[in-house]
Amino acid sequence: MKSWKGFLLSLALVTLVACSEQPKPEDTFTSYMDAWEKGEYGEMYELLSEGAKEGITKGEFTELYTNSYEKMSMENLEVTYGLSEEQNHDKESSPVFDFDVTMETIGGKIDFSHKAELIYEEGEETDRWAMKWAYSMLFLEMEEGDTVQVDTVSPERGEIYDVNREGLAVKGPVLEVGIVPGVMENEEELKKRLSEILGLSVEKIDQKLNQSWVKDDLFVPLAMVADTDKKRLDAILKGDLPRGYKVISGKKARVYPLGEAAAHLTGYVGNITAEELEERDGEGYSSTDRIGKSGLELVYEEQLRGTPGFKVSITKKAEEAENIVLTEKPVENGKDLTLTIEKSVQETVYKEMKDDSGTASAINPSTGEVKALVSTPAYDPNALSLGLSSEGPTLNKFTKTYSPGSTFKPITASIGIETGTIKPDEEMTINGETYKAKAGYSVTRVPSAAVDTQVDLRDALVRSDNIYFARKIVEVGVDSFQEQARKFGFNEKLPFPYSIQKSQLANENKIGNESLLAATGYGQGEVEMSSLHLAMTYTSFVTGGTLLKPTLLADEETGQAWHKNVISQETASLITERLKAVVHDAAGTAYNPVLEGLNIAGKTGSAELKKAGEEDGQVNGWFVAWNTDSNHLLVSMMIEDAEDGSHEVVPKVKNILDQLR
Repeated sequence: MKSWKGFLLSLALVTLVACSEQPKPEDTFTSYMDAWEKGEYGEMYELLSEGAKEGITKGEFTELYTNSYEKMSMENLEVTYGLSEEQNHDKESSPVFDFDVTMETIGGKIDFSHKAELIYEEGEETDRWAMKWAYSMLFLEMEEGDTVQVDTVSPERGEIYDVNREGLAVKGPVLEVGIVPGVMENEEELKKRLSEILGLSVEKIDQKLNQSWVKDDLFVPLAMVADTDKKRLDAILKGDLPRGYKVISGKKARVYPLGEAAAHLTGYVGNITAEELEERDGEGYSSTDRIGKSGLELVYEEQLRGTPGFKVSITKKAEEAENIVLTEKPVENGKDLTLTIEKSVQETVYKEMKDDSGTASAINPSTGEVKALVSTPAYDPNALSLGLSSEGPTLNKFTKTYSPGSTFKPITASIGIETGTIKPDEEMTINGETYKAKAGYSVTRVPSAAVDTQVDLRDALVRSDNIYFARKIVEVGVDSFQEQARKFGFNEKLPFPYSIQKSQLANENKIGNESLLAATGYGQGEVEMSSLHLAMTYTSFVTGGTLLKPTLLADEETGQAWHKNVISQETASLITERLKAVVHDAAGTAYNPVLEGLNIAGKTGSAELKKAGEEDGQVNGWFVAWNTDSNHLLVSMMIEDAEDGSHEVVPKVKNILDQLR
């Protein structure tokens, strides 16, 4: 009896194990969906039915999924499904399971629902449930022979305008210059001449002429030329070139109407490089895009560029069938920028400086609005943007710092008054041109400052007396001076969208000895300032004690304080009156040339740059001045290697203030 019962129990267990080992369609279905989510396309293929495999090879299958998804930059693929309670499916049935697919693509989200049908296949070694597959399982609308296509819609780049909506960087008319090979009469001479005019090598021209599509009667474009580029256009149109060239109008491209006058300010755009493409991976750039290379074009690249649009579609194999859009992200054109820069100011400042090496900043000292930023020598942004030159831009000097020389003295004077060290009408006795301090260093003043032995603050500013300011800053003391100087923004990032080097009082942010402190008093030693920061420090004299924040965008609030209560109203008025005397007193360093009817306050500076052991060094000339009748324009200018120091700069700044009064 026990034996019979044991036999029945053993038989039941064998039957149960056998049943448990039977393949289930749910297992194949879930394995396929898991492999899909993981991107294991080869594993998916192995789960297909033999009939499905006859229609597509493993290589074709994996390539189809890989290429389709890569084209659309697919990510975050998710397949969801709900399985009912386990059911027994016989070999003759074809179970169907519902599933939902969602994914993110470059063109937006794609989602769809579908059904998976499975069939039972008997094999030589094992039986299995296999997936019946069709192209529609990749996308519902897809059929054999169809392909996934991604179209990019490039945004219109935003334009840059001055405060009066005059174009600084805009889409403007250009002329396309090229060659019609079949009508060339003197080929080598024509290529040579065009090479010289356009800045393209003859080899580059030959490459364009040897492209596979070129025919004798077809126009082969070589370069674009801005319609304002009179020099190049005259050389082409009036230069008696051999026959064979052609100029086509009606084209438009990024141009810079002010050319060299605003080159460092605007910068330029150019073709994106492989390195830039790698750096901006994931930002939607392609190898054919244009990108800001320098200046505001680079600073505001994100806003100006806009956001490309993308359309993900299925391209139907049948020619008469319409393509099917799966998802689409609309293009967002770049935003225009309107600056506080004023075209007339920018051009006027550049005109005065174009033959020199230097930098200048022009501001409205009542509001902080930046009206011009100039660096010379400049370059032609149109030539670089249009591919007519391979030479990079010259050094942008308005982003750099330089020794300010005596233009720093009003700051020393202000701090001296505020600390009670300088009493404006109190005279200091100074004999001769050289002062020898007990600490062992010497200070020399220019001969024109040595006309009097009794010197008060007015005399010291008017004649630019180094000895007066050297002795007074020593009286103020290192700690007190550095504390007060911080109010003027030293060792602090200028609150300005353009990256400009920080101004400093000393190399290690600490004036280490009395000799260096004395030199700091008259703007030498290790003091360095940018032309814009120097201009902004003078706003405290115009506003009655507030150091204004420089503004560049026209929609930005003006008159913002960078630092409040830098000096008192009384000190501001007193310094302003003394700086008027620098220009209008016959003994003043900025007296010549005399401009009738124009009231100016300002300060000159001649910064000598000597290396250790040198008796003489390069002199940089400075002049900072503003129109006191309107207080609407202040110019801070520095000319490098100025033989006559500030005397070379004063006429330039006065001409600017005169023309723009």
